[in-house]
Amino acid sequence: ASSPHTDSPPATATLDDQDPVGPDNLFVNYLSRIHREEDFHFILKGVARLLTNPLIQTYLPNSTKKIQFHQELLVLFWKLCDFNKKFLFFVLKSSDVLDVLVPILYYLNDARADQSRVGLMHIGVFILLLLSGERNFGVRLNKPYSVRVPMDIPVFTGTHADLLIVVFHKIITSGHQRLQPLFDCLLTIVVNVSPYLKSLSMVAANKLLHLLEAFSTPWFLFSASQNHHLVFFLLEVFNNIIQYQFDGNCNLVYAIIRKRNVFHQLANLPSDPSSIQKALQRKKKSPEAISRTSSQEGLSMEGSRPAAPAEPGTLKTSLIATPGIDKLTEKSQVSEDGTMISLQKTDSPQTPSDNSGIAGVSDTESNSGRDNEDVFYTETERRRLSNVSSAAQWIPTPDWVLSWKTKLPLQTIMRLLQVLVPQVEKICIDKGLTDESEILKFLQHGTLVGLLPVPHPILIRKYQANAGTAMWFRTYMWGVIYLRNVDPPIWYDTDVKLFEIQRV
Repeated sequence: ASSPHTDSPPATATLDDQDPVGPDNLFVNYLSRIHREEDFHFILKGVARLLTNPLIQTYLPNSTKKIQFHQELLVLFWKLCDFNKKFLFFVLKSSDVLDVLVPILYYLNDARADQSRVGLMHIGVFILLLLSGERNFGVRLNKPYSVRVPMDIPVFTGTHADLLIVVFHKIITSGHQRLQPLFDCLLTIVVNVSPYLKSLSMVAANKLLHLLEAFSTPWFLFSASQNHHLVFFLLEVFNNIIQYQFDGNCNLVYAIIRKRNVFHQLANLPSDPSSIQKALQRKKKSPEAISRTSSQEGLSMEGSRPAAPAEPGTLKTSLIATPGIDKLTEKSQVSEDGTMISLQKTDSPQTPSDNSGIAGVSDTESNSGRDNEDVFYTETERRRLSNVSSAAQWIPTPDWVLSWKTKLPLQTIMRLLQVLVPQVEKICIDKGLTDESEILKFLQHGTLVGLLPVPHPILIRKYQANAGTAMWFRTYMWGVIYLRNVDPPIWYDTDVKLFEIQRV
């Protein structure tokens, strides 16, 4: 294989036209100029092959040398996409992007319980956020998922989109609490790809409904000022799929019909002071109170092992907090011909300016109360978290609840329920149906043409670089370099000020 080839840019292009780069960084300069298809192919294939290396299953133990530098690879892949937009578009042009997606999802799932790998979780999610801003990524996710990488997630038959949703659900419901600032990012990725998802499996549909059920409990909604954003994101996912991909998504429609009470409760969410107080003081049910959805939940993939926390004493470096999702992304509207129009920033219910309140706090301290959902946490953790949140002096008011409750985008879903619930109930009574496959068959051939509200424009939240993320990446990258070189102690007697070294 030949090494990547670079050409000088044409004389008309000036450095001012390109993204600003460091003063004399020739490496970055040449990286940004690579443009030949065969070079892009060479780079992408190499990155994908190396990322996939630790996932390879062999019959002979130790017959494949396992690499350990996947964090460095992800940093390199991020830099390539960031400095060379032609490379980013090449990655998204074919299904090869899935060869990068699957190992990233594997690493995210594997690291979700390990506090020493918070940085790895962040960079994996940032890469997916960057990719999800392009339509091609959503379209590629419809490819069936047949490679069986051993992950401790439920067995399912479906597409790469199903894999993404199932892994994200696992991270949110069983990751450690320091991942809570990533919830907005994870759901933004799902929102970005949702208009293009042709057919979700029943497992993935149930996972999305389970998240809505968890995030829409009054106690959770009232316990922190940003928690309702998660509900807005999930409703946007459902609306996108119903309006733009209704035909192939009978599983999701059926799951929405089965869980219709969740939507009715949201629409009738009480906002008077006594109800708010009652919700906040309500004795929590046991964490198992909300079912783990599908009957397949107990079965994990063959050969998988559960995500393990870090060994006590593991070294990690501190990270600065990441900017809120409104700072991380800019909104673009997809026009009818598929082009994107950037929208001017305005405060909206999903991205109010209060979202950036955690900026400047170390990742080990940021706690906006997002992680205290009773479905996911034990009684002692909940008690500790409620103490933390009371210290933060956040007091929900009826005006605050009404300010976002009136903007909940429930019209499309309520109309769907209004039309389909009576029809499904009638079929069940007339035919004495108890088998869901018959109902799914009916929904598959049903139509809502002319019955739903006018389709809303598709909104995509594209990643945008800013000073906050640049600083985060610098800290993370040097942290990886530092920990890679602890033995021999080359940093001994140096005075590092960029981050702190901590033991788990």
